[in-house]
Order: sequence, then C-alpha cells, then structure tokens
Amino acid sequence: MSPGKRKPDLPSLMYAEQPDGSYVTSLRGLPVLREPLLNKGTAFSPQERAELSLEGLLPPVVETLDEQARRTYVQYRAQPTNLLKNIYLEALRDRNEVLYYRLLSDHLREMLPIVYDPTVAEAIRTYSHEYRRPRGVYLSVDDPDGIEQAFKNLHLGPDDVDLIVASDAEQILGIGDWGLGGGAGIATGKLAVYTAAAGIDPARVIPVALDVGTDNEALLNDPGYVGNRHARVRGQRYDDFIDAYVTTATRMFPGALLHWEDFGPSNARRILEKYTERICTFNDDMQGTGAIVLAAMLSAVKVSRTPMRDQRIVIFGAGTAGIGNADQLRDAMIRDGLDREEAIRRIWPIDKQGLLVDDMTDLRDFQQPYARPRDEVADWARGGHGISLAEVVERVKPTMLLGTSTAHGAFTEKIVRTMAAGVDRPIIFPISNPTERIEAMPADLIRWTDGRALIATGIPVEPITYNGVTYVIAQANNALLYPGLGLGVVVARARRVSSGMFQAAAEAVGGMADVSAAGASLLPQVENLREVSATVAVAVANRAAEEHLARTTLRDTVQQVQDAMWQPKYRSIHGNGR
Repeated sequence: MSPGKRKPDLPSLMYAEQPDGSYVTSLRGLPVLREPLLNKGTAFSPQERAELSLEGLLPPVVETLDEQARRTYVQYRAQPTNLLKNIYLEALRDRNEVLYYRLLSDHLREMLPIVYDPTVAEAIRTYSHEYRRPRGVYLSVDDPDGIEQAFKNLHLGPDDVDLIVASDAEQILGIGDWGLGGGAGIATGKLAVYTAAAGIDPARVIPVALDVGTDNEALLNDPGYVGNRHARVRGQRYDDFIDAYVTTATRMFPGALLHWEDFGPSNARRILEKYTERICTFNDDMQGTGAIVLAAMLSAVKVSRTPMRDQRIVIFGAGTAGIGNADQLRDAMIRDGLDREEAIRRIWPIDKQGLLVDDMTDLRDFQQPYARPRDEVADWARGGHGISLAEVVERVKPTMLLGTSTAHGAFTEKIVRTMAAGVDRPIIFPISNPTERIEAMPADLIRWTDGRALIATGIPVEPITYNGVTYVIAQANNALLYPGLGLGVVVARARRVSSGMFQAAAEAVGGMADVSAAGASLLPQVENLREVSATVAVAVANRAAEEHLARTTLRDTVQQVQDAMWQPKYRSIHGNGR
C-alpha cells in the first residue's frame, strides 16, 4: 500500500483499514464509541448501528459530518477563554478524531493559535491538573529498559508508523522547563498541526514524552504533578536514555521520521548532529525555524533587490533557534556565491553577553564559528553586558535584523531608526513569541521606518494601514513549513532529511507569496496551510529523489502527495463477525 495508508491486517488493534478505505472491526457496542478513530457519534448509519451493536446507545437521529461540525463549532465558540477552547478541542479529539480534524481544518487560522502556540503553553502549565486521557507513550529516564515494551503496547507493526514527535520539554516555547506535561503537550500539539495542515494520518503517528525530570521547582512541589519528581538528569545517563529511545524507535519503526521538539540549547544541536547522518530526523526549533525565516528572507530579497551575498545580518538571540537561523542564512549566501568564511563573516550574533567575540570563555560550541575576532571590535563601545545591540547596529549598518531573544521591546525606536538610516528597505524579523516576548510590534516598525520595513513576526498580526498602504504582516510560523516537509519525507520514504530538502521547502514556501504589491506579505497566509503543505511536500519529495535519498519511486509526485494526505471524512465501518 502507499505511504500514509494503514495495512489491512491489524487484529491487535481490533480494527483495520481495508484497501477501499473502509474499516473492519471486531469491536461491538460501547468499545466502538470509545475508539476515537472509529467513533462517529450520531453519524453512524442504521446499518452500522445494527452491525456494531450500537442500537439504543445513541440518539435516534442520523447526522452528517457537516451537521456535527456546525454544532461543535457553536460549542467551541461558547467557551469563554482560549484555555477552555483548547480543553474543549482536546476533549473532542479524545472522543472523535475525524470530527476534531474536520473542525480544525474548517477553521484553521482561528484555531491554530488555540491547539498550538500560544495557547498550548497555557495548557501545558495546567497539564497535570487537566489530565484526562493518555496519548502516545511516556518514556522515563528511570526505566530505560521499559522503552521497547512501551512501544510494543501500542500494537503497531514496523510499517505502521510514519512520524514520531518527541520532546524532553526543557525549553517549551517561551515558558521554559515544564517536565512531563510539556513533553506530552507539545508533541500532541505538533502532531495535530501535522494532520490538519498536511494530512499526516493520525493513526500512523506517535507522540513521545521523554521524562528526564524537571528543574521547575513549582512542578516538583506540586502534589498533582504526574511526572518524575527529581531534577533533570544530564550527562552520560541522559545520553544513554536518548540513544535507547532512538535505537528502539528506529528498529521497531524503520520507516518513521523522528522529529525533535523543544530541547534545551545544551542538548538540541548535539543530539541532531549525532543522529542526522544516521537516521531520518530533524529538529524543528533549529532547522524548521531557520527554513521559514529563510523563506521570508527570500521574499524580502525580491523586494529589496539586495542579493543574499550582500546582506549584513544581525541576530539578536544566539541560542539554538538563533544559530539555527544563522546556519540557514549562511548556506543561502554560499549558494549565492560566497565561500563559507565570507558568509559567516556577514552574520553578527548577539546573546546575553553581548556580541559574540572569539575570546569569550562561555561560548557554546555551535556559537563559536560565528564569534567575531576580538581585534575587529577592539574599539567598539562595551557596556555591562558586552557590546550592545545598539552599538552593533550603529557599526554594522545591517540590512537585516532578526530577533530570537524573547526580550520584549529590544528593538527600540532608536535602534530601528539607526538601522533604517543606512538601508533603503530594512528587513526586520522580530520572531520571538508569544506577544509579550516579541522584540518590537510591527505597527511601530512601520511607523519608525516610514513604511519601508520588510517585516515577518512569530505571532499573528492583523493588517496595518499606514499612509494609505495596507501592510499584511507575514507570520514566520513553522506550521507553514514542517508539516509539508514531513509529508514529503513520508511520500518519498526518505532515508534522511538533508539540508537540500530544507532549502527546497523554504523556496517552495517563499515562492507562494506574491510580493509584487505594496505592503504584500512575505509569506503565504496560514489559512492556506493545506495548499502550502502540499506544495512543500512535492518540492521536498522531489529533492529527496534528486539526492538519491528516496526509498520509493516517484512517478507522479503531485498525485502521490495528494493520495497520501489523510482527509477528515467518515469511513464505512463493518463488523468482521468476531
């Protein structure tokens, strides 16, 4: 069968998908209603009710999926807060996944901030107290020998899994360490976007919470906390646990893509570098964020007419995400004619200790290549935290200012006006989120640059009208890129995820934005996620084939992508007589 389709022989799950897309099940009565991918609620037909022993267990009316979706949307809208909306949707997902994804697909722009960033952060904070139903697997550093059994208990075969999202929750969005709830919440939230945006089959994915403890004292002292009650494990024991997870997952599910999410800076890059050439894997915080920023940058370059090789880029926030962005932008400059060292020298990263300089003793290994020579900046002004952002902007006269710092208001009016004085179309991307952590608001950036700034943010922003021009602000949302990337990997059955595949994804996203009109968005809009994801998937699958990384033949990539996209539609369900 093609990727994304369940094999027809899964008796251990008590239901199986047939070649015609219908389900056959041995379940009867209430157990049918308790299985989220089988349950149709009031949409079961009279024949199905009789065959599955559901007579009298449901109201007599037989509704369509459309009718159910309208009612659930009214119920959703009645929830008074975003957190309660998130809880409502998760409860719906727990009982009827098709209806959940239909509702999400119908209202994706409205609901994406509810099921994922920023509301998922609030839901993660209350995970233990709102705990309702397990989803995926929970792996403990205190029981590494139990990893294989945990996966076995899912009753999935080696060809039944396309995607595994795992998190140890050390650096959740902008809220830090949130232990088990963070890992579980972020993995399930990410997978919801994969399915809604790209049609990744929800029956073929596994969310994984890697519980290595937490350094969050509030969690450790919370009697309701459901995770391990000890400090985060680090060092060799941590590495052995991660290796046990990777070894087991790739052996049991050899065709699966392993997605890493929200790991701390001391582990994220190290883990990726260890496994990236050995298995099919990527880190969305590093590579996905870098690729979506590159997509917006490619659009900005079209408008500014300053080629990549001539950019001067200041990155404020040189952690995992910031340097991940630097890597993607560096590679783009190399493709535009610079050698590696020339490209690196056109990037100025700033972190908590100020501009990174090569004689600093606290640089992380991934920061070191971008550190400036001390003699180059010997006469630059230094403050209490080294060479400041203001000083760097004054000296460098950057063409691009990228914010990944989570330092709200860091891009001040003075800094922005200084930058704008030295470049005709300043490219300013304050992509930190949520809103209370953004480096500058787009309305201010437009006003301070007299409408000349080319802007992308990490938060959704309504269009802004200034001097008669309406500016549609691009949201550098990873959801524009990683779902399609994952789908492309699944369709191609890629052996690994290459830098060329990220380049193809970025070019595909950027190419869907029409930047010819004044004030046009640098990226496509979020409500077009299905279209964007399909376009990205085709580009990624084709690049995998070009690089000899595909493990299947691509005869008609566009059609193969469409065939692989799971749709939120009810299937016919039949009893198998057992």
